[in-house]
Amino acid sequence: MYNEIIMCYNIVMKYIIEKDCIKVYSKDDFCPKHILECGQVFCYKKEGDVYKVYPEDNYAEIEEFDDFYMIKTSNPHYFVDFFDLNNDYTQIKKSLSEYKIMANPLKFGHGIRILNQDLFETMISFIISSNNNIKRIMLILNNLRENLGEKIEEGIYSFPSYQKLLECDEEFFKRMGAGYRASYLYKVLRQITPEELTNLASLSTSELRNKLIALSGVGPKVADCLLLFGFHKGDVFPVDTWIHQMYNSYFNPIDNREVIRKNLVDKFGELSGYAQQYLFYFQRSFEQKQN
Repeated sequence: MYNEIIMCYNIVMKYIIEKDCIKVYSKDDFCPKHILECGQVFCYKKEGDVYKVYPEDNYAEIEEFDDFYMIKTSNPHYFVDFFDLNNDYTQIKKSLSEYKIMANPLKFGHGIRILNQDLFETMISFIISSNNNIKRIMLILNNLRENLGEKIEEGIYSFPSYQKLLECDEEFFKRMGAGYRASYLYKVLRQITPEELTNLASLSTSELRNKLIALSGVGPKVADCLLLFGFHKGDVFPVDTWIHQMYNSYFNPIDNREVIRKNLVDKFGELSGYAQQYLFYFQRSFEQKQN
């Protein structure tokens, strides 16, 4: 154990870093189910009451206790950043609560936090996510990990390096289960490197969105997901089936998703990305319970 325990606070978030774990005490602002099952990430699995999370080549297990969540990991500082623990989500939710539409979503998904994910892994993951369901997305990504990654825990492998993926042909990606997305993956790896992708971060949101849409397999919705989950742009609002349904329930019905996106960004501004996650998680969960 460290010589000292590091106690970390902001206005509302309290957590302790120890040698091999983080203890998160602010349960109102941190819930692994909300964070991991709100559609933003695919590198996790749940076994019993424990969530196993494995971004890049890192690994953590999250377990709930009476007063805190314990994130067990050999790299606690990585997961402090990954789970965005130094961001004040109480203030974010307070700002969003001014919008009447947010009342139930904020209560339902109170523990959501937008993760700080690796940009390259996020791009590959969301290209695979296009017109796909979460179970199959995770299967394809795990196939890539098992075939090209390094073992980090029993049955869990690191995300493949860019160079490893670049060496693969289109048929390999088809064998991994990517289907028609195999050609997108093959092409995009030859269009842009992780370094070039990172260098786009200095562009404005609109300029960056246009650059991303020019990439193979990156349409408007995937581009918005990359902007939000990879580049951490707040002024974006990915629109999928669930958000489309939500919009048409609360506002004047519109079929054009581009218009919906613009209207929602106009409404929520720099908080658009946060609003999207609470609304998406609530709408999808509500609709699934009804069916």
